[in-house]
Amino acid sequence: MSIPNSLIAEVCQNRRLIGKLAKNDIKTRFAGSYLGIIWAFIQPVVTVFIYWLVFGNGLKSGQSLDVPFLVYLVAGIVPWFYCQELMSTGTVCLLEYSYLVKKVVFNIRVLPVVKALSALFVHVFFVLVAFVIAAIYGYYPNIYLLQLPYYYLAMLIFLLGLVYATCSIVIFFRDMSQIVGICLQFGVWSIPIMFDLRSFAHISWLFKINPMYYIITGYRDAIYGRRWFFERGFVTLYFWAFAIGAFLIGNVIFRRLRVHFADVL
Repeated sequence: MSIPNSLIAEVCQNRRLIGKLAKNDIKTRFAGSYLGIIWAFIQPVVTVFIYWLVFGNGLKSGQSLDVPFLVYLVAGIVPWFYCQELMSTGTVCLLEYSYLVKKVVFNIRVLPVVKALSALFVHVFFVLVAFVIAAIYGYYPNIYLLQLPYYYLAMLIFLLGLVYATCSIVIFFRDMSQIVGICLQFGVWSIPIMFDLRSFAHISWLFKINPMYYIITGYRDAIYGRRWFFERGFVTLYFWAFAIGAFLIGNVIFRRLRVHFADVL
């Protein structure tokens, strides 16, 4: 457990620098555009609208649901948006900040955390939007929302493990960023975001293999559901075994390849 503890210590020691880099990351990403950071909100909103229009009204995917389709869709897609953002930007973070990687005195291990914090700003906004939409349909915030930070932390640990691996490999194998993009395109269909899992009851276990299934189900429980995370015993154990394994392996890959980063860049 030394790796998680050391990362927490490094984040605490560099918290001001991480905060500044995260704010600057958001500003520079949309620099030069007229709408600026507003674009970070427009694309997810348009995506939700298209999914709602096609699956909710066109294909009637929500007819078998116990809640309105829009509530179901938004509550599930909000954590997936964060996953997409962190995986795509985190994978190339060392390439983007190559000038910092080459500095011996800079702790490059915090760069994926910078991307995680940068993505969190938009994520919090859409979580609030999800609560508003749920409230409009009569699903008001309740005590179950207290588990939302738990699910976010669980998602963060899992995704950071993946990012530490991908951002290390992409320096030597640039095609990794394209592979991650394809995996994300496939991943959105490997979890029940736009459809009811009960419609695929005979192969539901296939969708539950994806660790993000646990996260999106947890977000739904926190936003409109009535179930605690510890009531999902086996799925919780499976997720944490997978997440901790991914985190440890990702950090080992990062540590082994780190000594070669500056030379390759």
